Amino acid sequence: MKKVISKSFWVDKDVEQLIGELLRYGVMIASIIVLLGGIICLYQQGQLTVPSRHTFTGEGASYTTVKGIINGVRNLNAPDIIQLGVLAVIATPILRIAFSLVAFVVEKDKLYVFITLLVLCVMLFSMFSGLKV
Repeated sequence: MKKVISKSFWVDKDVEQLIGELLRYGVMIASIIVLLGGIICLYQQGQLTVPSRHTFTGEGASYTTVKGIINGVRNLNAPDIIQLGVLAVIATPILRIAFSLVAFVVEKDKLYVFITLLVLCVMLFSMFSGLKV
């Protein structure tokens, strides 16, 4: 078995093909999660609370924090399961960039390592700077 962190492994496996599979499976997993949340939402129809249309209270921690979403998924809360699917959709291209970064590091392509690292840092900063702690 070849080492995963070796240039020959990355040459033999077409990196673009691996990245394509990563995107395909990420979208499929996210779609399944959202579909499951939708089915549970239809099953729980009438049990969910209807939000007030007269006052805006904003979203609680269950929709704006990862911990809140995970807690909601444990309780089979349909909107939280759908929100988890949205998180999976958002995470897929970020994983693609991280995967590309590893491939460029192994290939020792410094220019693309710098560019990919910069893009990854900008995306992570923009995501985490808006989080409520």
